[in-house]
Amino acid sequence: MSALAAVAIGAFAFLLAGQLVGVAVGRRSSGAVSARPGWWTRLAVAVAPVPPVRFLAVSAAAGVAAFLVGAVLTSAPLVAVVPAVVVTGAPGAWYAHRRRLRVRAVRESWPDGLRDVAASVASGRSVTQALESLGASGPAPLREAFAGFASAARTFGTPAALRVVADDLADATTDRVIEVLVLAHERGGRIVAEILDDLVTGTTRDLKVLEEIESEGLEMRINAAAVVVLPWSVLVLLCVRGGAFRAFYTSPAGFLVVVVGALMSGAGYLWIRHLGRGHDEPRVLARGGPR
Repeated sequence: MSALAAVAIGAFAFLLAGQLVGVAVGRRSSGAVSARPGWWTRLAVAVAPVPPVRFLAVSAAAGVAAFLVGAVLTSAPLVAVVPAVVVTGAPGAWYAHRRRLRVRAVRESWPDGLRDVAASVASGRSVTQALESLGASGPAPLREAFAGFASAARTFGTPAALRVVADDLADATTDRVIEVLVLAHERGGRIVAEILDDLVTGTTRDLKVLEEIESEGLEMRINAAAVVVLPWSVLVLLCVRGGAFRAFYTSPAGFLVVVVGALMSGAGYLWIRHLGRGHDEPRVLARGGPR
């Protein structure tokens, strides 16, 4: 029974940590080509500029330290497992939050940035020159994203430099903008102004839809976090005080309660996250995806 419980807790911890870090665990069919990059690539993008190996090592160390502290305080090692898993996923959640904020800021800046590009093109500049000025005097999030565009454009050409920006941001909305900018660069002439005007209109409309989707899923994400954090925080506090609670959760009956509770917490967390998760739009410029 103890071995079965240990296996169940280990599987739960593995799956939950993957969800907290943002790495989906699943089997990929051998013959399929997915537009979604591998988990190591997604992790590298999410935690940049921190090396993924260092990030995983720090996350694991934090989880082990949290487990040891919880086990010492509660004298019930099994009770400390789930809080340790949450701590293991905390760095990933923090980096994911920072990345979401950055990508959201870039998304929201595209309409103003595209208007700047359109104005530069209307004044007689080329698309490449307009984008270089966007990296120098555009909205702050786009200045950061296009900081290395000028040098990359001179070295590799404008389309390749734009795709470097798209790979750095790894965002479907940005992919669409980049594709249209590449088209505008290749076409040139009077049609550029029309292309940019249509792009501003379409991007603004897409941003409104994305904002509505994110707002609707916010409550579900909060509930998913509460499913894991609140019950186990209360359990740890009860066991820290000692007495009857600690005695029970170090007994075989308490062992079984903790195992069942951990599995139910994990199932509830994953189910609520599934209900509140929007369908991620496939990236146009992702490797293996459509071009």
